[in-house]
Amino acid sequence: MADPRGFLKTRDRELPARRPVPIRLQDWREVYEKSPEDEAALTRQAGRCMDCGIPFCHNGCPLGNLIPEWNDLTRLGRFDEAIERLHATNNFPDFTGRLCPAPCETSCVLGINQPAVTIKNIELSIIDKAFEDGLVEPLVPGRLTGSTVAVIGSGPAGLATAQQLTRVGHTVAVFERDDAIGGLLRYGIPEFKMEKAVLDRRLAQMEAEGTRFRPGVAVGFDAGTTGTDLLERYDAVVLAMGATVRRDLPVPGRDLDGIHQAMDYLPQGNRAALGESVPDQITAEGKDVVIIGGGDTGADCLGTALRQGARSVTQLEIMPRPGEDRPEGQPWPTYPMIYRVASAHEEGGDRVYATSTAEFVGDEHGRVSELRVHEVEFVDGRPAPVEGTERVIPAQLVLLAMGFTSVETDGVVSQLGLDVDQRGRIVRDHQFATRVPGVFVAGDAGRGQSLIVWAIAEGRSAAAAVDSYLRGHTELPAPIEPTTVSIAV
Repeated sequence: MADPRGFLKTRDRELPARRPVPIRLQDWREVYEKSPEDEAALTRQAGRCMDCGIPFCHNGCPLGNLIPEWNDLTRLGRFDEAIERLHATNNFPDFTGRLCPAPCETSCVLGINQPAVTIKNIELSIIDKAFEDGLVEPLVPGRLTGSTVAVIGSGPAGLATAQQLTRVGHTVAVFERDDAIGGLLRYGIPEFKMEKAVLDRRLAQMEAEGTRFRPGVAVGFDAGTTGTDLLERYDAVVLAMGATVRRDLPVPGRDLDGIHQAMDYLPQGNRAALGESVPDQITAEGKDVVIIGGGDTGADCLGTALRQGARSVTQLEIMPRPGEDRPEGQPWPTYPMIYRVASAHEEGGDRVYATSTAEFVGDEHGRVSELRVHEVEFVDGRPAPVEGTERVIPAQLVLLAMGFTSVETDGVVSQLGLDVDQRGRIVRDHQFATRVPGVFVAGDAGRGQSLIVWAIAEGRSAAAAVDSYLRGHTELPAPIEPTTVSIAV
C-alpha cells in the first residue's frame, strides 16, 4: 500500500497547471505545462491512495488497472516497476492518461468523503516518464505462429488487438481508410488534447514489434479487399472500424451551406494544425459558431473554433445543466452525471442547456445565418418546447456534434453477410465472434459508441479470443466479456 497516513496529511487534489488561456489559444500544443513542483505533488497524490481493502477503482476501470500497486511504486519513485504494472493491463496509458474521463476516480474509495486520488494524472506521469527514460521498448515475439490476422480499423480497439496478437507471434496487418494510422486518435482528437507525436511514438513501437500498417485502404471498396478476399488471405479478420454513422438533425434549413458534421470539421482542423494544406477548409475564423451537442466532441469543436479565431461560439445541449454534486440516483461508486469543465470551456464560448434547435435560417446566398431555438422541459422523458422561450442565435457556421448511431454496413459488413442489431452494432457472441467463422468484432463496431478505455479493453479481450481460435489456447488476458448479443443459428 501507499503511505498509510497519506490521505490524512494531503487532503486536496493537486493537478498540473494548465497554460494561461491567452497563451494556449495562440498554438495547438497540449494545454498542460510541467513545473519543478509537479514531481513532489505527484508523490503526495500517489501517497493519498489508501489501504481500502477492496479497491473499487479496479471495478471502475474496464481494463482492471492495478491502480493501488502503481500508486505505491510512484510514491516510492520506482518508476521502472510502476510502468511494468501499468503496461500489464493497458497497452496505451499514454492515450487513456490524456483522453479517458477516468471512471476509476469516481469509484475511488477516498472519494466517498474526500476528493479522489488523481489516478489519471499519476497514470500519465508514469508513462511519459517511462518514454523519457527509455523504458518503453518493443516486445518482439520469440517466434512466429504462421497465422495471419487482418485488423480493420486503426483506432484504440484495432491497435490494442493488433499489438496483443503481434506479441504472441501472429502476423498482423492493420488496415485504415484514412491516409495515416490512428483512426479518431489521429484526426478526431485535437492537438491540444493529445499531440500526434504521442501517437506516432507508440506506432513506432508497434512497427518495431512486427505489426504491419496499411493506411489509405478502404476495405470492402478497394480492389482485393472484399470480405471474401480477406477470408482467403487471412486466417482471422477483426472488425474494429468503430460506429461511424453520425447522428443528424433533420429540421428545416438543414440543407443550407455552412452546416457541417463535427467529424468533417475536426479532421481538417487537425491537418491544418499539423501544417498540412487543406483546400476549401471549413474554418471558424471571424464567424459566429454554434455547436450542437454538449459532449466531448462539442468541446473539441469549441477549442478548435477559438484557436481559429471565431468571433463567438455557443454550445447547445438539449439536456438540462447537471448539478455540481452526485445525483441521489447515482451514488458512489457509479460514474455520475455532474457538471464538468473541459480545458476548452475555460477558454471562451457560451454553454447553453435545455435548448433545442427548431430551424436553421439562411441568407440570400443559401448560407446559414442564424438558428431559431427554444428552451425545452422533459415530460415523460421526452423534451417538449417551453412556450415563450423562442429566440434567435446568429451563426455562419454550425457544427453537429451529437455522437454516432451505428456501424457502417456498406462494404465488408454486408459482403460478409453479418447481422446488425437494432442499435446498429455488429452481432457477436461471448467470444467476440460473428456467425462467420474466423471473423471477430472489437470496439464500438460491436459495443456501440463508448469510451477509449472500453475500446482498449475490447481490443485486448478480442485478441485473446482470436488467439484461442487460431491456436486452440491463449495466454493473453481478457479483461472483459463483450456486450453479449445472441446469434441465431
